[in-house]
Amino acid sequence: MASINLPKVPMTGTRALALVTGASSGIGFQLARRCAEEGFDLVIAADEPQIQLAARQLSSMGVRVSALQVDLATREGVDQLLAATQGRPIDALLANAGRGLGHAFLEQDFEDVAKVVNTNVLGTLYLLQRVASQMRDRAEGRILITGSIAGFMPGTYQAVYNATKAFIDSFSWALRHELKDTGVTVTCLMPGPTETAFFQRADMLDTQVGQERKADPAEVAQIGFQAMMDGDGDVVAGWKNKLQAALAHVTPSALLAEQHRKMAEPRSLRH
Repeated sequence: MASINLPKVPMTGTRALALVTGASSGIGFQLARRCAEEGFDLVIAADEPQIQLAARQLSSMGVRVSALQVDLATREGVDQLLAATQGRPIDALLANAGRGLGHAFLEQDFEDVAKVVNTNVLGTLYLLQRVASQMRDRAEGRILITGSIAGFMPGTYQAVYNATKAFIDSFSWALRHELKDTGVTVTCLMPGPTETAFFQRADMLDTQVGQERKADPAEVAQIGFQAMMDGDGDVVAGWKNKLQAALAHVTPSALLAEQHRKMAEPRSLRH
């Protein structure tokens, strides 16, 4: 693994601190693991009890780990997470928390729809504004936001999720340029389908994309972490995803929507 220059250590003599959301499993856990390998103390959060198991595993790597089970779809949850830092400066923010939702939009419970939007967009924006403001005031910090190549295409049978990721992919570049020359970098990680619990939670196991072979979350996390430490603007994980992202820019939206239907339509609806 390549040597990485860590953020400047605070004058208190403590290690640099990384805050990682959605860190109980999958890409988020692997991002937290990479931070621990590079000597960051950790504050990690997720909306499920498994975050405590993740904390025990990460703390065995010789860094301090604070874990919080919290609803990051709410301002209150984000405030609780920030309070868990106990006033320590956040050197790296890895905003990875996200929620998926499969099936047709008109068949979805609107509470589930709102949960996706609030987690992927509103909660993420609130966290970013709070942390990025502190980083700008200190003139240093790194931010990694987990977007998705799903944001490049209309998400037939996954419409709300794809729309939220289109928002995040776009927002990350805007924030990056607002913070230009401040000492704070913003990187957007855009993975494709990855071997995580995402598709089970989104009720998408009965789909083509849910059943196909997917990327290794550890490899995706390594690509994203390295891009963050290098200060890159964005990174698409995997050559197939890079090709798909490039094609999405020149393919008509109607064709993209139909292609996505074939990937995400539940098999029970196919004729």
